[in-house]
Formats: sequence, structure tokens, C-alpha cells
Amino acid sequence: MTVALETVLAKAGLRVTADEFLCLVEDVARRLSPPHPDPAAYFSPEQQVALTDVGLDLGGLREDDFEPRARELAARTVLLDTALTVADAAAVLDVDTSRIRHRLAAGRLAGWKDRGSWRLPAWQFTENGVLPGLETVLAAMPEDQPPLVLAGFMTTPQPDLQVGDQPGTPRNWLLAGGDPRRVATQAAMLGTPV
Repeated sequence: MTVALETVLAKAGLRVTADEFLCLVEDVARRLSPPHPDPAAYFSPEQQVALTDVGLDLGGLREDDFEPRARELAARTVLLDTALTVADAAAVLDVDTSRIRHRLAAGRLAGWKDRGSWRLPAWQFTENGVLPGLETVLAAMPEDQPPLVLAGFMTTPQPDLQVGDQPGTPRNWLLAGGDPRRVATQAAMLGTPV
């Protein structure tokens, strides 16, 4: 399995060995929700009745259900592995590390703290700068949305953002010179019920 995993990691452009990747997976798995959460436990008895009355199943996972934690675990691990440190981001932007921290504090760059150190998702950078229109998108992003949600949104094709003749990701839309306000409008809706 190690050789196969190393091949997959190399093809994906991840800069870790198989052992390092598995350590990341173990660490992220520990920080995720319990392996078999009981959805009903999150609600009061009155809320449980109301939810089941409208047809929601609060019974939890069945043996034949896909394990959603595995998909989230993989996404978090890749997000963490590809994220830049403050020093990495400063080198990309050719600025002092204090400027990166200032941009993070002002909401002009996206990031999160991991064990006391800032991590900045790679999707927001280009080879020699910041993604065009990034500040407009970040200003519209609801503050309660975690980095994984924003990363997923920015890297998932959206039907309303045509790049060429196909739906493009918000990142590709911005790289192609698309109006950042269209991406910001969609980003503002993240986390709101449909």
C-alpha cells in the first residue's frame, strides 16, 4: 500500500511521504466528530419530535451508508498539506511576514490557526501574487464558515461561472478575469439554507 499511496500523493502534487500523510490523516481523524455520532443527541426532545414530524431520519448511519467522515478527512488533510505558512506566503508575495499577518487580521487573506501557527490555503495564491478579486470574495464570505467550506467552494465548478464553454471554479473564473462580484454574491450565500 505504501508504494501505491506514494504514487497517488506524487500525482496529486502533495509534498509528503506516505508515512507523513498517514500521520496527518490520523491527526485530522482525531479532531473530527466521533466516528458514529448519534444525530438525535444534538437536539432537545421537542426538536427531535419536530424534525421527525417533517420526515427527517435522526437514526444515524447504517452499515451500508457511505462514511462521510472519510471524504471530509481526505479534504482536510489535503487542505492542511497544501496550505502555506506565513513565511511561505511572504515569499510568494515578496513581502515581510508581518504584512501577511496584517492581511490575515484585516480579512484580506484567508487562513486559520493550526497549533498556534497560521496556515493559508493555497487556492488563494497564484505563482507570484494573490488571486485577483480575492478581497472582494473574502469580504462577502460569512465569518462563521470554516476554511474547508471556502476551499471547497473556490475549487468546485459553479454553473453560473462559465469559463470557456464549461462551468468554472470560482478560482478559475477570477484567474480568467471574471467579475469578482459574481463570486462574492455566491460566497455570501454559503451556509444559508436553500
